[in-house]
Amino acid sequence: MQRTAVNPWDWSLKLGYNQAEIIEGPSRQLICAGQTAVDGEGNPQHPGDMRGQIGLALDNLEAVLSEANMGLGNIIRLGVFATDVDEALKNFDLLGMRFGPIGCAPPMTLLGVTRLAIPGLLFEIEATAAA
Repeated sequence: MQRTAVNPWDWSLKLGYNQAEIIEGPSRQLICAGQTAVDGEGNPQHPGDMRGQIGLALDNLEAVLSEANMGLGNIIRLGVFATDVDEALKNFDLLGMRFGPIGCAPPMTLLGVTRLAIPGLLFEIEATAAA
C-alpha cells in the first residue's frame, strides 16, 4: 500500500496531521481529516454562525478533494460533528445544494458533540472518497 499526503495548506502539519491521505492499492481512496470553518492559516471563521461555518467547512472539504484530483462525487462516506445538531440540521440544505446536483448521496453519520478541537467551531465534516 502506498500513502500520499494531501495538504493544500501547511497549518495542519504543525498540529501533526495531514488534511488527507491518498491510499493506493486495488483502488484509490482519500481519507480526509475533519474539515471545519478555518482559513488557510487554521484560524476559525464565522463565530457563532452555524450556516457560515457549514459553508466554509464544505469549501475546505472541496479544496482537499480537488488537491487530490477528486470532487464531491467521489465521496463514499461522511462523518459530521456539530455542537448543536438541531441548528446544523436547519442548515443541511447547504449539503443538498452541493451534493444534489451531482446525484451523490453518500452514507453519513451526524453526531452531536459538546465541543470541537478548536474553541468557537460549531461544525466539522470528515469524508472518505474513492476513485
